[in-house]
Amino acid sequence: MYDERLVAPMRLELTQLGIEELRTAEQVDDVLKESSGTTLVVVNSVCGCAARNARPAVGDALRNGVRPDRLTTVFAGQDTDATARARSYFTGYRPSSPQIALLKDGDVVFMLERHQIEGRSAEMIASDLRGAFDRWCTSDDAAVQTPA
Repeated sequence: MYDERLVAPMRLELTQLGIEELRTAEQVDDVLKESSGTTLVVVNSVCGCAARNARPAVGDALRNGVRPDRLTTVFAGQDTDATARARSYFTGYRPSSPQIALLKDGDVVFMLERHQIEGRSAEMIASDLRGAFDRWCTSDDAAVQTPA
């Protein structure tokens, strides 16, 4: 595990966007088990593609008019139980860091894995996320407000 002082700014990049950090398996279950509506789950990471591509893409995509009902994140390599539990909901997908999942009523409807993040620009990834939000999150479902 990395020193928490190193990881704290990486956590902050997402939590300052209003994304709820889930640090235990129990917190993950509280949010994802029998969930309704849409939930974004960002598997955060210390890797360069998370810093350069994934986290900035998430921030950009969240400026979209249509967004998921709930925004969450777990941190791979740090909060290992929470990350493992979140990944257990990603049926049919192998563990990946970073990784961005959109669940609707508890089922994965959209997934970006590391191989779809690494080597692509944040703008391209954000476009993929906005497309998923537009498809799977309706304006009526999007309870999360756009940040000012």
